[in-house]
Amino acid sequence: MINIALAFATAFMVAILAFPALIKVAYLKRLVDEPGEARKMHFRRIPTIGGIIIFAGTLFSYLMWYPFEEMSDVNEMGRALKDFQYIGASIIILFFIGIKDDIIGTAPVKKLIGHLIVAFILVIMGDIRITSMHGIFGVYEIPEWTSIFLSILTYTVIVNAINLIDGIDGLAGGIGVIASTAMGAWFFMVGANEHAVLAFAIAGSLVGFLVYNFAPAKIFMGDSGSLTIGLVLSVLAIKLIEFPAEEIPNQLLGISTPVYVMAALAYPLTDTLRIFIYRISRGMSPFVADKNHIHHRLMELGYGHRKTVLLIYASSIFLILLSTSIPENPSIIFLVTMSVSLIISQIPGLLVFFKNRNKTA
Repeated sequence: MINIALAFATAFMVAILAFPALIKVAYLKRLVDEPGEARKMHFRRIPTIGGIIIFAGTLFSYLMWYPFEEMSDVNEMGRALKDFQYIGASIIILFFIGIKDDIIGTAPVKKLIGHLIVAFILVIMGDIRITSMHGIFGVYEIPEWTSIFLSILTYTVIVNAINLIDGIDGLAGGIGVIASTAMGAWFFMVGANEHAVLAFAIAGSLVGFLVYNFAPAKIFMGDSGSLTIGLVLSVLAIKLIEFPAEEIPNQLLGISTPVYVMAALAYPLTDTLRIFIYRISRGMSPFVADKNHIHHRLMELGYGHRKTVLLIYASSIFLILLSTSIPENPSIIFLVTMSVSLIISQIPGLLVFFKNRNKTA
């Protein structure tokens, strides 16, 4: 417990103390995002390298408070060191890909190569992968190559989903806090303190970041921040899904871990699915930036940055609670949680449609 609390507090203090200096340096070195493009939601120059402190606070806290002293035998220590090694290496690689993109830009091919390297390290070398669906639609163990493909897909989707929702002040950071706290709390309750430390380290960094990013933002996280968050959340998601059932307390056994993870990440996952379908259906590249995300629709309805992100926070917390409400039936709770998430994601767009139709009537 003490390591978890210290991980959060350390990362938070690093962020709180370091961001003012970073903001000054960013203005001096012109590492800022200029307003002007139609899709941008800000009207002044804002630094874009907040990911430096998110990365530094998270990694420093994770290294400082990883609970090696709690490892009881050689095998457990070996697994812990393996995770520690490959997770740490992956965070560093992806951070440098992001920071290069924030400062001078990175060719899409080079970014793809970087993602493939990280996926190889995590899934193949680190063996951090999904091997079972835990009874959803009757599926339990899955073949090895399916497991590898599903794990790489999970990593890729989560990392890019976090990157795509970073569109308004406080959104990606707040969703990161909610998701990491939800998963960290679960790890704490099952006694997996090594994973809880990582979850609360990223949560502490993000709470400190939100002090400077909540509207009106003084700094953005940039790709270095969103990629770091996405990587950590993807690792936590896979670790939670794969946690051994025999080590889970009876009061948590009825919760479907895949559904709980999907609920914790429901907003970025459903928004990404929705925006990809929207763009492809109109003959556009799914990777072309636009202003058709859920948060853009809420802004069109007259909500400002703060009310928009608070509504999204509330819906995310609701879905997490919903995912725990039907124990012992993973298929039903999967269908219920995902259906509710998809319905919620369509409401802002429908309201905008009726609002515009009434204007032209």
